[in-house]
Parts: sequence; structure tokens; C-alpha cells
Amino acid sequence: MPKAQHVSVTGASKRSKFDLPETFDGSIHQGAMYHAVRAFLANRRQGTHATKTRAEVSGGGSKPWRQKGTGRARQGTIRAAQWRGGGVVFGPHPRSYTVRLPRKVRRLARQSALNARVNDDALYVIESFDFKEPKTRQLVELLNKMQLDNKRVLLLTADHAPMVYLSGRNLQDVFVMKYDEASAYEVLWSDVVVIEEAALSGGASDDGGGDDA
Repeated sequence: MPKAQHVSVTGASKRSKFDLPETFDGSIHQGAMYHAVRAFLANRRQGTHATKTRAEVSGGGSKPWRQKGTGRARQGTIRAAQWRGGGVVFGPHPRSYTVRLPRKVRRLARQSALNARVNDDALYVIESFDFKEPKTRQLVELLNKMQLDNKRVLLLTADHAPMVYLSGRNLQDVFVMKYDEASAYEVLWSDVVVIEEAALSGGASDDGGGDDA
């Protein structure tokens, strides 16, 4: 049975390691993770880029000069692509980059990413996040106690934890979200994943994260 490093509320390491659920079987599917990350990044694109063709730019109602006798190349309009201010050939136009993945693929990619963190010994299970009020200093001290101050850390809570989120939103390399909502991209983005114990022992769902994954 795979095990993870177990820490207390204060960040102190416990003697015994935490036994992970059966879903942590150590298997890693590279293809599923690739498609999940690709879909996540594609779905973040707005797709609002736009250029004008020669039919959409203004001006150019007549030929700039007569067809023959000038010694110059023939031109039909100053709005052709070779003219400054002319239309763009094969330029980008607004479109959707949305990529939809089957739920099973998202779930497989997410679990593969978590298994990769377990294999790298970069997954911690904390008893709970004890935050009575938003305190960034308290979260920094917790990460320092766990020796994670110079790493990108993903904190996964069992339930909606606004105090933990507010404590970590000003930290550049710390991201806080619910365990159920984390996708493969967030797990792979982080160097270390810290999961609240109740998220693993409470039977939280594992559907592969949000729609962006």
C-alpha cells in the first residue's frame, strides 16, 4: 500500500506515514496527462484575436495607377496584402479553442499526476488546516516548518476553506483549492502537494477536476 508523509497541524513530521487509499496504485498514464494539460491550456484561451481581410479594410476603390505604360508592376488596389495598411492573408479570426475530454480521461490524468507526486515523495498529508482567521504569516510559518518555502505548493482542502485561501492568495508559489476541484494541471504545476487528511478519509469524489481539465 502506498504511503505519504504525514504531518501534524503545526507542520511537524509524524513518526508513522499515512496509508493512502486504494486509488493511489502508483500507475502513471503519460498520454492522459498530456491530453489533460493540453485541454486545460486550450480552454484558457479567449480566442478573441482578429485581423481584417482586404474586403474589410477601408479605401482602395480604384486602381492606384493605370494598368500599362508606367514601368511599375500592375496593382489593383492599395488594400491588397502587399500594401501597407492592406488586408491580412490567412490571419487569425475569433474562434473557440475549447477541448472536451471524457470524464474517465480527466479522472485517469488526475490520479496519474497524484501518483507521480507520491512516487517523487512530494505528497504530504496534513491532519488539518487550523486557520481561525486569514493569516499569511501563519501559512508561511507552516510551510517553513515543512521545509517547503522554496517550492511551488498546492494545498488541497477537504471542504471550502476561505481562511486558508485568503491566507495563501498573496503567496506567488502557493495555490489553495478543494481536493475535489483539483485537476491534473494544478497537480503537475506544483512541486509538492499537501492534502488535508479529511479529504482522503472522508470519501471525497474523484471526478478529475473542473471542466477545464
